[in-house]
Amino acid sequence: MSFVDDLRAKYHDQWEAMVTHAFVTEMGDGSLDIAKFRNYFRQDYVFCADLVKLTSIAIAKAAPDYEAGKVLNGFLSNFLSAENDLFLNGFQDLGVTAEEYQSTVANPVTQGFGDFMVRTALEGDIDDLVALFYVTEGTYLDWATRLIESGAEPNNPVYQGWIDIHSPAVLSDVVAWFTERLNDAGGRANPTKAANLERIFRTTLRYEYLFWDANYHGWRWHDEG
Repeated sequence: MSFVDDLRAKYHDQWEAMVTHAFVTEMGDGSLDIAKFRNYFRQDYVFCADLVKLTSIAIAKAAPDYEAGKVLNGFLSNFLSAENDLFLNGFQDLGVTAEEYQSTVANPVTQGFGDFMVRTALEGDIDDLVALFYVTEGTYLDWATRLIESGAEPNNPVYQGWIDIHSPAVLSDVVAWFTERLNDAGGRANPTKAANLERIFRTTLRYEYLFWDANYHGWRWHDEG
């Protein structure tokens, strides 16, 4: 069994909880409260600022592996173009003004997740960052694929657009690359390194679940009312 398969088997329940969260299933059938998605969308926009930092640092740390740099640069370019356009169009459809989304304050999970990503980027090596990317992109590809294969029709252009941009047509190649790289990293890792890759995998998966949960239930800082 490969390193990734081992991690997926060990944390199967946690992975399933993330990709089948009520936020996902309700988005897929169109029953998700639009206020919950609006809240999520604003928080994800804040989160993605840290994702851009993570990816930029990963490109630098990939050197002298230019193939890795090329893949990561393509991933970043897609976000800065297609996904950013989807955000801007989505905010317009959701009635969120530029002032509102630009002034959004990270909730506790968004801040914790972003801080974890940037710290990992600064302190870790390229293998550590690949472990993190595998979970962030692999979980999103998984839930979107399941919705598409189940024939989900949310009848909401914002929900549909969010599903489509995480579909196999968009993410399968880069997730396959992350999978191959993580398998390679795990296969040559000593026990200490393997344990650290597992820690990053598990922590990222925990945060991905909490990100759905926080926005589904409207978590805020305790002093925000």
